[in-house]
Amino acid sequence: MSEVAVESPRSAENYLTARRGVMSWLFTLDHKRIGVMYLASILAFFLLGGVFALMVRTELIAPGRTIMGRDMYNHMFTLHGAVMVFLFIIPGIPAALGNFVLPIMLGAKDVAFPRLNLASLYMFWGGAVFFVVVLITGGLETGWTFYTPYSTTTGQSSVVAAVVGAFILGFSSIFTAVNFIATVHTMRPAAMGWFKMPLFVWALYATAIIQLLATPVLGITLLLLALERLFGIGFFDPSLNGDPVLFQHFFWFYSHPAVYIMILPGMGITSEIISVFSRKHIFGYRFIAYSSIAIALFGFLVWGHHMFVSGQTRLASMIFSALTFSVSIPSAIKVFNWLSTLYKGSISLETPMCYGLMFIFLFGIGGLTGLFLGSLSTDVHLTDTYFIVAHFHYTMMGSTAIAFIAGIHYWWPKITGKMYSDAWGKFTALLLFVGFNHTFFPQFVSGSRGMPRRYYDYEKLLPAHPDFHGGHWLSSLGSYLVAAAFIMMAGYLLVSIVAGRPAPRNPYGGAGLEWQTSSPPPVENFTTPPVVGDPYDYSKLRFDPRSNDYVRVA
Repeated sequence: MSEVAVESPRSAENYLTARRGVMSWLFTLDHKRIGVMYLASILAFFLLGGVFALMVRTELIAPGRTIMGRDMYNHMFTLHGAVMVFLFIIPGIPAALGNFVLPIMLGAKDVAFPRLNLASLYMFWGGAVFFVVVLITGGLETGWTFYTPYSTTTGQSSVVAAVVGAFILGFSSIFTAVNFIATVHTMRPAAMGWFKMPLFVWALYATAIIQLLATPVLGITLLLLALERLFGIGFFDPSLNGDPVLFQHFFWFYSHPAVYIMILPGMGITSEIISVFSRKHIFGYRFIAYSSIAIALFGFLVWGHHMFVSGQTRLASMIFSALTFSVSIPSAIKVFNWLSTLYKGSISLETPMCYGLMFIFLFGIGGLTGLFLGSLSTDVHLTDTYFIVAHFHYTMMGSTAIAFIAGIHYWWPKITGKMYSDAWGKFTALLLFVGFNHTFFPQFVSGSRGMPRRYYDYEKLLPAHPDFHGGHWLSSLGSYLVAAAFIMMAGYLLVSIVAGRPAPRNPYGGAGLEWQTSSPPPVENFTTPPVVGDPYDYSKLRFDPRSNDYVRVA
């Protein structure tokens, strides 16, 4: 293992101000600057995907045509899903926050392969360009899953561009995964054993394993789809002696592990936040660490529960159903350990903690409703209804995106060197919590009563189900509350950059190595080698009112 960061003439330079200019950022090898550029890019695509979502919800606020026609509606919900999944949720936490804090949490100067790290960012931008081309050339209407044979027979030429974009984005994920695995293995200081690593690092490590093993499957599948569309080679189209169900097997063999690419880093962030703001050592550290690896392994075994109605054998469905229930065990271990950490803790309800508690609540709903979908008897009824939409969003938006927001607030002082308004942060968290549940909880009710998803108009369903209109109205109203919350959040975070008070070294009293360096960190992360210890031992930290900071005591 390499030595920890040593002092050099450039060690004390601030990474935000050193070597100013656009070109210095575009060609930087500093993991922090790369993380910030990832963060800005990902937030831009989050904004784009959110606009598409608002257009979809506005169209569905009332039966009949509201603001767009059928074809435009298909484009909107397809692009919303594709942008959110491929350009926001999957790369969000690992590529942006992970890139920034992983080396610092390990006491290292940088990631193992800085040039590969920069290449992964360029690959991300390159893949994103193809999705921009799709927007310019008329959109995409296949759904974000690119299901065949529709994606190979529809007249939309944009399918190939979108598939190529997703293919390139897959390489970006693979590069990041290789870098993180190598960094964890080779860049830790000698005093940091495996069980002295922060749980966020464990989560990123497990995520990298999934990215490395699962993403090539998606890449090959999308390549086959493009070849079939361009040259008429019969892989998936029945008219060419292909098998469309084979595409589903390939796609979900990647995409269900990809659910854990999304959620595992969020679980790691929650572990950090719950411990810090409870002022307690994390309960069951080893169980949480091992459960991350267990989730990574189980994630490869349950893809068939997406295909209970696709014609697979009863035996296969029974096996996948049993495996689906088993994957909930390591997730439940994390939840109960977080609750045990909270028990009798000295809880401080600052903004990151509000989002951490929100994550536990919303993930609990998403996980529990997943049990209905893992059961054969109920999944057949609920498949392709709004129950699926609600479950997916509670798991992805309500859990992964909320954890991403929690991580931004938690490390914002470290990234920018500025403090945001905690009062505005807590108010916005409350508004987002209300708006999110207002949007998606009614969809559980509508879905259980048979409201199909992906429908442009539900007017003809109303005579038998008049409550469908009420459910859509509530969901659309909630989506506007969510939008208002995000606008407020962007406002106070941007204001903090300009007018926020300077952030102390350790504003929240964390015991990890990232809180032993300045805010923002110097170019080489540390001016002196950090003191390696238990990342959840708060006994050596005391609050100093003179500096408004937590300091270490002997």
